[in-house]
Amino acid sequence: MVRRTTSDRFVEHLAVLVILAYTILCVVPFLLIIATSFSAEEVVRLNGFSIVPQSPSLEAYKMIFQNGGVILGAYIVTILMTGIGTLLGLSIISMTGYALNRQDFPFRNGISFFIYFASLFSAGLAPYYLLMVRTYHLKDNYLAVLLPLLMSPWLIILMKNYVKSVPYELTEAGKIDGAGDFTIFVRLILPMLKPALATIGLFLALGYWNEWYQSSLFLSARVTYKPLQYMLYQIVNQAQYLKNSIAGAYVDFSDFPQETLKMATAVVATGPIVMVYPFVQKYFISGITVGAVKG
Repeated sequence: MVRRTTSDRFVEHLAVLVILAYTILCVVPFLLIIATSFSAEEVVRLNGFSIVPQSPSLEAYKMIFQNGGVILGAYIVTILMTGIGTLLGLSIISMTGYALNRQDFPFRNGISFFIYFASLFSAGLAPYYLLMVRTYHLKDNYLAVLLPLLMSPWLIILMKNYVKSVPYELTEAGKIDGAGDFTIFVRLILPMLKPALATIGLFLALGYWNEWYQSSLFLSARVTYKPLQYMLYQIVNQAQYLKNSIAGAYVDFSDFPQETLKMATAVVATGPIVMVYPFVQKYFISGITVGAVKG
């Protein structure tokens, strides 16, 4: 057994205190959001935010779920889009990153340059909108939200750099055994990419779950069930408009949920996606390829 000195124990206790303090700083904002969402609006206006609900009230949640069918439909659309988009995005990004790292692929440098170039420059909103609406005819189509988020230059570069850590000898060994390119990728390379797949999959899932901008561009009122974030965004905007409208001069809106409504939408939007983290956290490790090739 290694004998620990007083300085070692001091450093250990100091590290525990720092981590504990950092954890508290991360948890307190969530407690404030949850407590405020269950508080009465007038009490929040008078006393400010608190980590304990003040005059508990469900008015903010009643306003969100007053049309439960639409919210349920928004949840279904978002869950389906997140699941399908994440799986398709992972497939495309992982294959692209692997292909661009293959030493026997002659066009890898040229394609990598165009991907990097696309990450620096953009044509702008107007050409992008015309391309999606007039060329691809994706107005009021869920594909207008699904397709643009499937892959990004940054995620491709991230995957490409991680594939570099996988020994090329694995590919050569598969070729010697008579395996084709797709078999080599699925059976040899893909299992080695679990940390990268978990990380990029989390980025993709968060991107789809939090998406609202593409929906605001391409999904009009004719689409009944919109993604969850955009639906909640519309609810908050409608509440703000109602309070600031002409009717506000003749109707008492002191009890009308505004701040509590914002916090309630944050709880409704972030609650389910938070549950994803425990399932991917174990893959955020390094050195998974150590020992894959013995010299």
